[in-house]
Amino acid sequence: MDKLKKVLSGQDADDRGGLSEVVESSSLSWGTRIKGFIACFTIGIFCSLLGTLLLWAPKGLVLFAVFYTFGNITSLGSTMFLMGPVKQLKRMFEPTRLIATIVMLVCFVLTLCSAFLWNKGLALIFCILQSLAMTWYSLSYIPYARDAVKKCFAACLA
Repeated sequence: MDKLKKVLSGQDADDRGGLSEVVESSSLSWGTRIKGFIACFTIGIFCSLLGTLLLWAPKGLVLFAVFYTFGNITSLGSTMFLMGPVKQLKRMFEPTRLIATIVMLVCFVLTLCSAFLWNKGLALIFCILQSLAMTWYSLSYIPYARDAVKKCFAACLA
């Protein structure tokens, strides 16, 4: 458990700069980080589920797109409690997950734009793309998970 704490909080790095020391001195305790993660992740899941339930309400497609996108952004932001915002942003834009991150962020924006400005049906398509992009992004944190998914789809299509 201590090793997990060190990895997620960025304490396993040998190279300590002045900025790292400042960030660590003002950072949250491990218990507070876990509580923040759980609260933020729970709010994100709740918003996504609420959006799904509101799909059948009047103007439901707009409400669905907004709540679903907000829920995904909140769930994604919850991991910043574990790693810290700077480390999370650095990891998001590493070469292995750069394309997934860009597609995910673009889908967030396109979902909201289509819900408010464009065709409401596009919002549903962008929500689906958003889910796929979030899944692909999340798989990048699990070693060899993307390769396994690629092989599974290749076997299904062959």
